[in-house]
Amino acid sequence: MDVGEFVVSAGRAVLEAVEREWQPLSAGELEQRLDQAVEEILEAELLAGLKHRPQPAVFLQLLQGGPGLGPRGPNAAACGPAEEAAEALEQLDSVDRTAVKRITDLLQNSKSQARMAGRARLSLPHTVLLSLTLLSERISYRSVSRRFHLEKGNVHRIFFSFCERINSLEEKLIRWPVEDEAADALFPLYSPEKWQDDDGQSLPQVLGVLGQTRIPIRLPIGKHDVESQVPEVRRMKKEAHPDSWLNLELLCNQRGQLLHCRISKGSDTDRGSALRDKLKQQPKLMPPGSFLVARAGYPLTAQILTPYTESLGQREELFNATLEEHFQILDQVVANLKARFQRLRYLDIGNYSRARAVVLTACVLHNVFLDLGQVIQGEVKQEETISREGEEEEEVDEDGKQTRNAISDLLLKSFETARI
Repeated sequence: MDVGEFVVSAGRAVLEAVEREWQPLSAGELEQRLDQAVEEILEAELLAGLKHRPQPAVFLQLLQGGPGLGPRGPNAAACGPAEEAAEALEQLDSVDRTAVKRITDLLQNSKSQARMAGRARLSLPHTVLLSLTLLSERISYRSVSRRFHLEKGNVHRIFFSFCERINSLEEKLIRWPVEDEAADALFPLYSPEKWQDDDGQSLPQVLGVLGQTRIPIRLPIGKHDVESQVPEVRRMKKEAHPDSWLNLELLCNQRGQLLHCRISKGSDTDRGSALRDKLKQQPKLMPPGSFLVARAGYPLTAQILTPYTESLGQREELFNATLEEHFQILDQVVANLKARFQRLRYLDIGNYSRARAVVLTACVLHNVFLDLGQVIQGEVKQEETISREGEEEEEVDEDGKQTRNAISDLLLKSFETARI
């Protein structure tokens, strides 16, 4: 990178900082600030004049903005941005209103000590509505600022404060099922009338489907180059810069609920090793006779089944075809996630931690909407989930190979029995 490119990157960084922190106030917020400043001056003058004069307690409470009495009571909060947000909230249909109420209740009942940022006097439901607008539509902060009559920098702070609060609910809403929940979550690998052979052997149950997709993001400051800004050159490149996307690893059950979520930088080539180690250390997480299914490229273990990548006979092809039916569950979940939260199609964020916070917020809220029965069916595209078929497993696990071969034999036997 030459000197000119360094100057361009530095200038872009300064502009972004100015936009976030020093955007001019909108007319509504400017009026609100002026009113508050005048109130504070008048209160200070009145209190100074009454300093040596004993007055009734109620009068002092009025001057000091006691609950519901003075200019700082709840009636004064309904001004400018709050009024506009209230109008937007009233225009929601019953489905959207239910979702806003559910998310609001979750935030109110959470134990997070993080304070909602932002200068606007927005209630929590209005903050939820603003943040869902940014997540659900491919819309700019400037457009949202006009819609809610807030300054752009304020919208930015409100949104990321909301994401921080939602992220604190990850362990509560994206949970690994245990005991009775795990038993209820199991579904058959292949079950023509719950086949069982003469020896009492039955096909295993599946706890979840594991896979990965990519979320494109803006390259961080300093990693832009002139060529990457030219569409023709960018199309000629076989692979984008690894920092231009996030890896989103998901595990879902049959109904599409997320049980596990891991977000990493595009340069992170690790796949499933953390989950593999966790399952080895805590075998009770997997009910007896159950497995996870994952695409090629994930580690093959006694708990994670992956497709065969070589020596494909009838047995291996049948096994791979059976797993592919389950992979369609994850493909649909990813499509639904990106259809509801359209901002995930491209995050115009060059900061990894903030981009990660937005993606995690979408994953947590995916389970919230699913519990409410509000599912948006997205169109499955070939690039939605990333597979690495044809590649060798990174590690050879003999227990995993033996388990896969034994299940493949049972699957072939059940298929032949069903044909008879």
